Amino acid sequence: MIHITSTLSIPRREIRFVYGTSTGPGGQHVNRVATKATLLFDVNRATTLTNSHRRRLNVALATRINKEGILRVSSSKYRSQKANRDAATERFVELLNIALTPAKKRKSTRVSRSQKKKRLEHKKKRSETKKLRGKVQPH
Repeated sequence: MIHITSTLSIPRREIRFVYGTSTGPGGQHVNRVATKATLLFDVNRATTLTNSHRRRLNVALATRINKEGILRVSSSKYRSQKANRDAATERFVELLNIALTPAKKRKSTRVSRSQKKKRLEHKKKRSETKKLRGKVQPH
């Protein structure tokens, strides 16, 4: 089980890993050994997710979910397959935590009467200053 939140855990059987060769420096090791780990998670078929969870994930992670509803998380940071698998799993948990956390509602506030008065006085002073910049009329 992979624990996402205190109320949500995803069984390992719902997650699949695909391995491939990493990119970047590393020479022969990188070119020959499949160390890059890609975690695949089918959001639409997951048994532990509620419909609201699915909707929230599909909106928040739209760029990472393909047309079939599969979420892909890759890691090729490390030279070992196990370390990359662990890193991909950790990133998966972070992504789901962020996506499933509801946004805080904004508390509406009001501008105080003294602040309004102060702002208007400042505007009047500024207006007066700008009016005085005009051409001087000869008497």
